[in-house]
This record gives sequence, structure tokens and C-alpha cells, in this order.
Amino acid sequence: MVRLSTGLLIILLLSVTTVLGCGVLPQGQARTRNFTVTGFTLPVNMVYSDDATVRTKAFGVAASKEAAQGFVSRTVMQTVIDVLEQQGRSALLPDAIISSILSQLMVQISYEPLECKAAATGAELNAQINGMPTKLPHCIIVGSAVTALCGIMATPDCTISTNQRVITIPDTAKSISGTLTTTNVIMANWSKEMWQRVMNRAVRILASSGPFGSHFFSAVATVG
Repeated sequence: MVRLSTGLLIILLLSVTTVLGCGVLPQGQARTRNFTVTGFTLPVNMVYSDDATVRTKAFGVAASKEAAQGFVSRTVMQTVIDVLEQQGRSALLPDAIISSILSQLMVQISYEPLECKAAATGAELNAQINGMPTKLPHCIIVGSAVTALCGIMATPDCTISTNQRVITIPDTAKSISGTLTTTNVIMANWSKEMWQRVMNRAVRILASSGPFGSHFFSAVATVG
């Protein structure tokens, strides 16, 4: 029995698409896969603040929740599309066929960004941080990453050197979820393992050449 690698199987499936045309599933029969990306450190360009002082201290912080969500969504979505385009070209498919296949795919991203109402950076990290109850969460920013939060509502001050009243970033800010929905007859039959390989490759690209950079070195994609 001849065993085909997943990569070769993907190429063969895409080649079949060239022969059969870009067939579309009947209405209402689209196939959906869910995925999550976790395990990354939080870069400043994934958080937001409406305080100009915070954005001055940490270049890249978004001005609104919608801006942060849009940035994450566009970045992840485009990276997934780029991976699929590369696979299509590896299968020697014409650009028109690749475009047609991808037009039958919808990538949706969901992300709940962290709001930094205040920020501690640079030399501020070496002293006690005197927070304000109305300016929480107070984000601790080291380099280009948000590493922790300072203070609690009753006692907004914290000391980073002794880890006093320093709290962790909520898991919701360190998890990206999404769906991959396709009506293409070939792509609809891709296995969970095939989509897992696509997302693994997307995460590697995000870590190596995307705007999140080294913050995604330890990121892990999980396809359901």
C-alpha cells in the first residue's frame, strides 16, 4: 500500500479541483472548522487605550477596542490566506483557480483585547507604581510586550520588584479564536489534520515575519 503524506495529499486534492472546476456545495451545506491560537506573550499592538499618554509611552497601542480587534483580525486572516495561496502555487494551480477557491472560504476572527487605562514603562518599573482606582487596569509594559497588570481596585499601588499586588493578564487577552467556513467541494472534505497543518504554518509565519514577531514564538494553534 502506498502512503501519501498530508502535503502531497493536499496537492493532489487541489489538482483535482483544477480538473473538476471550483465546485460549490449546495446551499446550506458549508463546512466549518473552529480554531484557537494561544500561548503567546501579549504585544502592545494587541491592546488598546483611549489615553494618549499610554499610546505615547508604548508605541503601537491601538486607540480603541475596535481598532485592536480589527488589527488582530486582519493580520491573522491574511496570514491564513497567504498559507493557502502558497499551497495552491506549490500544486502549480493557476492564480485564477486559487482565487476562485479562496473566494469560497470565509475566515472569521474573534478577539477580546485588553484595555490599558494607564501604563508603566522604562524606569517606572523600578519603583513603586502609584495607581489610581479610576485608571485600572494599569498595564506593565516591558519592551513591546504587556507582561502583567498592576494593582487591584481597593489598592491600586503595586511594586514590581517584589511582585506585590502584580496580577496576571486575563486569559481572554491571550487567546484568539476563529472559524474557517468553506463551500468549496474539495476544501470542504479536508480533514482536521489538514487544517491543523495550515494553522501551524500560519502561526510560524506570524512568529517569523508578522507584526507580532517573537511574541508568537511559543504560540500554538488548535483546530477543532
